[in-house]
Amino acid sequence: MPRCRRKMFCLMVPFLVLLFFEKYPRRRPSAPQTKQSSGLCGGELVNDTITALKYNKTFIVSLYHDSRQQNVTRAIAVVHYKKVQDLYCWFCCSHNNRISIGRAAIDIHPERFGLPIGAADIVCVEPQSCSPRYMSIHPSAKGSMDELPKFEIKNRVPRTSFFAEFTICLSVMYENYSNVLQFIQSMEMYKILGAERVYIYKTSCSLLMDQILKFYVEEGTVEIIPWPITSYVNLSSFWYSYQDWDYGKTTVLNDCIYRNMYLSKYVVFNDINEIILPLKHLNWKNMIHSLEDQNPGAGIFFFESHFFSQNVFLSSDQFNFSLWKIVPGVNILQHVYREPYKLHINILKKMIVNPRKVVQASSYSILKGYSRTLEVSKDIAILFNCRKHHENDVGEKYLIRDTAIWRFNLSLISNVNKVLEKLDKTSKSSWSTFLESIAKIF
Repeated sequence: MPRCRRKMFCLMVPFLVLLFFEKYPRRRPSAPQTKQSSGLCGGELVNDTITALKYNKTFIVSLYHDSRQQNVTRAIAVVHYKKVQDLYCWFCCSHNNRISIGRAAIDIHPERFGLPIGAADIVCVEPQSCSPRYMSIHPSAKGSMDELPKFEIKNRVPRTSFFAEFTICLSVMYENYSNVLQFIQSMEMYKILGAERVYIYKTSCSLLMDQILKFYVEEGTVEIIPWPITSYVNLSSFWYSYQDWDYGKTTVLNDCIYRNMYLSKYVVFNDINEIILPLKHLNWKNMIHSLEDQNPGAGIFFFESHFFSQNVFLSSDQFNFSLWKIVPGVNILQHVYREPYKLHINILKKMIVNPRKVVQASSYSILKGYSRTLEVSKDIAILFNCRKHHENDVGEKYLIRDTAIWRFNLSLISNVNKVLEKLDKTSKSSWSTFLESIAKIF
């Protein structure tokens, strides 16, 4: 080999080795090995949403039983993929209260946005004749369970009947969220379209938004999952931010899938500023049943995102009601100008899924599943995405007027007005005082 080629080859080898380990994390899944322990079950039961493991860059969210292929316990987690070590599952067997220990497989999700941390599934095969209700996770197979946090294993008993037809899994409600009017409109649209339950992973929000959330929780529509991720993961640096990571959006998404595995027939994934909008049906139920009839075996449905600019308003005062004017936030009925369809560009999509057909999901795709997927035509439904118009987007003069959201305007206006009236009656002092102070400003 000529000297110059040999030198170039020597320089390339370290680069290729680094590239390999960047693309393929060091903690690849491996077959767990289980051994019986003479110790008795112990440990303190965890009730927090996020639990940091000692001596390991790993944060546990929830544990779920998964028997679709074999009996495993799947922990939804956040890991530092370069620093995570071996982990062991300490099962607490129900029949004799003894511990069975097995090595975990750490399945790190590929969607990390170039960050050192990301979502992961920590998977352990459950030992035979154990039927564990609780489990601990530890970087060693030695020690005492009394010193470890103990997690309940959810979904132990699969259900065939569901509490809800459609459940919404929203992305993280990021810090100081205050877009009140658009939130109320989205919530009422979800209910019009068929949602019976909405899960919100909350970081923080404004005081007024807190009152709105309390109203929907008391109504029985919303369930709040505290998501204090900024207290556990430090991303406030020159290189990274929580916005880059979407506050752990992928982890939240997968937790919501398993949380609703046997509670809801379908799960809808979108952000707070998005609505999966049927164009040929009156609700999701009719739309999904029609799609299933035409596409047997499909259980995962993707919808194209269409961006409606928050920067461009209707020229008239249509839908600009006096009470709505003093509620902070975006009025989606006034934003009916969308970007044209972009050819040869990767269009973002969101999903309606049968959660029992999903193993692992990313923000815009299903990584592992058991079902056919279907790209739903934009003539049947779109993902209505009302957000700020960014500088690098299509120029405002090229935006297209699209009033598809107005198909539901009568029901939406009536529902939003009823919510505002109820809020005014149930929390007269704080709500009315706030609105009066806002009115004086404007």
